[in-house]
Amino acid sequence: MSGSVTRVTEGARSAAQKVEAAAAEAVNNPKQAKQDFLHTPVARAALPFVNGGLAGMFATMCIQPIDMVKVRIQLAGEGSRGGVRPGPFAVAKDIIAQGKVLDLYTGLSAGLLRQAVYTTARLGFFDTFQNMLSARAEKNGTSVTFLERSAAGLTAGGLAAMVGNPADLALIRMQSDGLKPKDQRANYRSVFDALKRIAGTEGIGALWAGATPTVIRAMALNFGQLTFFAESKTQLKQHAPQLSESANRFGASAIAGFFASFFSLPFDFIKTRLQKQSKGPDGKYPYAGFMDCAKKVVKDEGFMRFYRGFGTYYVRIAPHAMITLIVADYLKLITA
Repeated sequence: MSGSVTRVTEGARSAAQKVEAAAAEAVNNPKQAKQDFLHTPVARAALPFVNGGLAGMFATMCIQPIDMVKVRIQLAGEGSRGGVRPGPFAVAKDIIAQGKVLDLYTGLSAGLLRQAVYTTARLGFFDTFQNMLSARAEKNGTSVTFLERSAAGLTAGGLAAMVGNPADLALIRMQSDGLKPKDQRANYRSVFDALKRIAGTEGIGALWAGATPTVIRAMALNFGQLTFFAESKTQLKQHAPQLSESANRFGASAIAGFFASFFSLPFDFIKTRLQKQSKGPDGKYPYAGFMDCAKKVVKDEGFMRFYRGFGTYYVRIAPHAMITLIVADYLKLITA
């Protein structure tokens, strides 16, 4: 027994000595101490993408019920100018009445996959572009301009949207499935089941249905969200230096959420309509494409239909933007 105690004591003493030696090494040679996995060239290039994906997935788990309600509002009264204008609480109540509370989380697996692909790419690309612009500006003794941030946001959004369109389409199909008569519902088990069945019955190209408005929406959303977030942080630091870092992030993300909602909602509306549609008895889709959908909505339902549910959309976009951007910022600090 005493021998065991002695060995444990010696082991603990040895471990303590190693920790003390490592701490001393970090103080005396900080450059060498940073040569760990997180500071290898590959890890530094991958971190913006990993941080962005984790932040987006966390935000999606928080706001998925709001997204579900937003989609149902956009699909209500399709094809008619008048009709009932359901409010978010009425829609949520109806979803729960037809099933259960967890139905508000319908399509969560698709939402998470979408974030794992789309947000990983858009935040990763944007941070990569930002770092390149910052390095060039520092070298030239200048600062990154609003136009440069805008170009970075637009490009990052467009590239990411093309990659993430299949998951986005699966999400819309899963969320709109409950609007069909019970005997016509697909009852997808998961996002992978949805992707497999859509590709099998409609062709692999169907997974990119609505890609044009998806890309435009992503560019508009990124322009509003990422560009205005970066710009607002800079402006708040200059004009309100008394704000703490947390207050600065929160204020900048709230501003970014509004502009992201305003610029992207019309394209989000068209994207939802195109991705939800299925062939009619004549074998044709209701909308031939982006412009056809836009024209028919304006003609049959009025221009302001594009902004129906703006409040719900803002409540969906703004918290998601705020959570994503704040979490991503903190992850950057942790992994710096």
